Parts: sequence; C-alpha cells; structure tokens
Amino acid sequence: MSMRSRLGALVAAGFALALAGGASAQQQDLTLYTSREEGLIRPLLDTFTQRTGIRVRTLFLTTGLAERVAAEGANSPADVLMAADVGNLVDFVDKGVTQPVSSPVLEAAIPANLRDPAGNWFSLSLRARIVYASKDRVTERAMRYEDLADPKWRGKVCIRSGQHPYNTALVAAMIAKSGEAQTEAWLRGVKANLARRPAGGDREVARDILGGICDVGLANSYYVGLMRSGTGGPDQKRWGDAINLVLPTFGTGATHVNVSGAAVAKNAPNRANAIRLLEFLVSDEAQEIYAKANFEYPVKAGVKSDPIIAELGTLRVDDLRLGDIAAKRRAASNLIDKVGFDN
Repeated sequence: MSMRSRLGALVAAGFALALAGGASAQQQDLTLYTSREEGLIRPLLDTFTQRTGIRVRTLFLTTGLAERVAAEGANSPADVLMAADVGNLVDFVDKGVTQPVSSPVLEAAIPANLRDPAGNWFSLSLRARIVYASKDRVTERAMRYEDLADPKWRGKVCIRSGQHPYNTALVAAMIAKSGEAQTEAWLRGVKANLARRPAGGDREVARDILGGICDVGLANSYYVGLMRSGTGGPDQKRWGDAINLVLPTFGTGATHVNVSGAAVAKNAPNRANAIRLLEFLVSDEAQEIYAKANFEYPVKAGVKSDPIIAELGTLRVDDLRLGDIAAKRRAASNLIDKVGFDN
C-alpha cells in the first residue's frame, strides 16, 4: 500500500472513530420535556444521572407541551414527556406524540389501572384528593366524598375552582361511578354548602379554615407536606398545622387519586435511555425520593410514604382505570358549568 493510501485509510478510520464516539456520547443523553416544577423532579434526574451516567437535558413548559412536540414532528428531540394529571397524559396519546412501551419492570411496579393498557403512558406517583378539616370545629375523622353535599356543611365548605383539573378529575370519577344525574345532584349540594366562591389553590383552603371562613375543604394530599414541612414558609406552616387530615372515600370505600406520569415520545432519538429513565423512576430509590422530597404517594407497593402523609392512614386507591376517568373529563366540565359551580 502506498504512503498516500495508508494516510487515507488512517484518516478514514479516525473519522469513523470520531463518529462512533459522537454516537456513543449521544447515547449517554436523553431529552425530557416536562410541565412539572423543576424543584420537584431535579433530585430524581440528578440521581438517575449519578446511577447511570446518562445526562438529562430538560425543557420545562408550563403549557402547550403536547402541542410543542406535535409541531416539532419527526425532528423533535424529546425522548420522555412528563406531566401531572391523568388528563395531560391522555392528551399526549390523543395528539399522537407517544409510542407504546412494553416493559416488565414498569408493568410489575405499576398497577394496571394506573397505566395505559397499550403502554403509552405510566403513572409514577400519586396524590389523593382529601378533606382538610378544622382541628377546632370538626370532630369527624372519616368521611365520604358524598358527605360534602350534606346540608350539615351549609356555608362551611371551601374549594378551588371546579374547572381546575384536580376537581374536574374527581367529578369525572364520580360520573364514571354513579352517572351524570347523581353527580349533578352532588355538585349542586356541594355548591349550596360553599362558604365562599371557588377560588385560589389547595393551600388557600387550609388558610381559610384557619381564618374561620370554612370548616372543611377538598385539596390534594401532598400540599399538607409542603405546608407542614415549612417549605412554603411560616404562614403556610400555620395553615397546615391548623387542619386535620381526612382520607375520604367513595361509597365503595376507596379513595380518588390523580397522578404524575410519563411517556416515551413518538420520535424519541434515544428510546432505550428513555425507557431506562422510566424504569428508574419506579425503582425503590426513586419512589422514596418522590415520597420524601415531593410528599407524593409512591405508585409502587411497599415503599413508605413520608410520615406527614402517613398520618392519613392506609390509602386504598380506587380501582377505576385512570383512562376511564379521563374519558369523562368533558362531561365533568360541562356539568360543572351547568350547575354554575364557579359562579
């Protein structure tokens, strides 16, 4: 072989090696699109990178996540899509931006009713819709959701907007269980019991209970941890300390939950790494981070909740499929408007 041929071969080999090195580096990355707050998921992502060496590039979007991925099409760099609320997870599928995943790890860790049957999305953590109750004025330690329509609570109930996804999901679950007529009657009963117009957030329910505006209200479980831990500041700690926590149930004896979850993007450039991230997020280590850092219920059985949340007692998750709840969201929204709940 001539000197020129040898030199050409060496250059070609070096170029191929550089390409291989670049591909290898890319394989150690993935891109996450998420609407979850950065502070809530950063401990999970940092731990994943420490354990695997895979770096997670993250794009935080407060709105329009599914629309962004759909607009990017085949050129989208998104590998994983993550959001809170089952409605957002189902919207990913409806907009055609997910792909099915078959993973024995995910299927073993996540109950069937808390994931998409086709593997398009998976729940990663849970939050229960619970009752905050005044420590001074309420003696009940057990309640049903249906009880909030009882006239005994006239002028004593606080809640955020009925059209907020947290409440729409609960109303959708009631429709799926009891039908629209019975759910409408319940909504009218709760509306008649309101102490104020639905407004604010879940933490403001605790604030208004402390202020004597109302005695009970519906809110998510993890906000109690954020308040009582002092994460939200001294005022919110006082709000959290002023309430008892009641784990309500439907008439069936089970509690409504919503979720945070994730999906593998339809055109994920790093599909294998995307699946590795999802599988890590249902590991015991990651589920403990969800419980301790975010005050969320682990989706995986056997992982302990934070002590603040454990005060609620044993959570019996309603066995209604989350997809069936999401299918009733439009009906729930229409019913909320029909009764003028937020007026």
